[in-house]
Amino acid sequence: MPLFSFEGKHPQVHPDAWIAPTATLVGDVTVEAGASVWYGVVVRADFGAIVIRAGANVQDNSVLHGGDDPVTEVGPGATIGHLCVVHGCVIGAEALIGNGSTVQDGARIGRRALIGAGSLVPPGMVVPDEVLALGSPAKVRGPLTAGAAQWVDGNPAIYQELARRHAAGVERLD
Repeated sequence: MPLFSFEGKHPQVHPDAWIAPTATLVGDVTVEAGASVWYGVVVRADFGAIVIRAGANVQDNSVLHGGDDPVTEVGPGATIGHLCVVHGCVIGAEALIGNGSTVQDGARIGRRALIGAGSLVPPGMVVPDEVLALGSPAKVRGPLTAGAAQWVDGNPAIYQELARRHAAGVERLD
């Protein structure tokens, strides 16, 4: 996996985390135990630190970039879906950011909140705990439905198991 220091700060990856071989981590990045960073992801901490907490997953081709806040954080058990941009914000524990969404500087996503696929969370927006927010710009639509809660509840364990399978079963062929 490509790891790069930036101005003397370098990524710290827990031995029980899984980083895909094509993910790139630059600068003041911390990846905690049980977290996974998938293929094509770029985590660039050159403005501020980025912390990916225990059990969180950042899925394929997403970009995390530090902003003006001192720390960009992906909370414990949170999910960043495929093709997301997460910039200078805080994602709460077990929150789920749907595929193709953008979360901008200073936004705060609450615990177990679900951001619908393709949404744009504008700068500084605060999304409360356990709600569905979606659209461009994102708007809170109400509490999580039973179906949405199943996605939020199930995704962390699915990706932790999938990371174990990839750690044991992926083999480079060239």
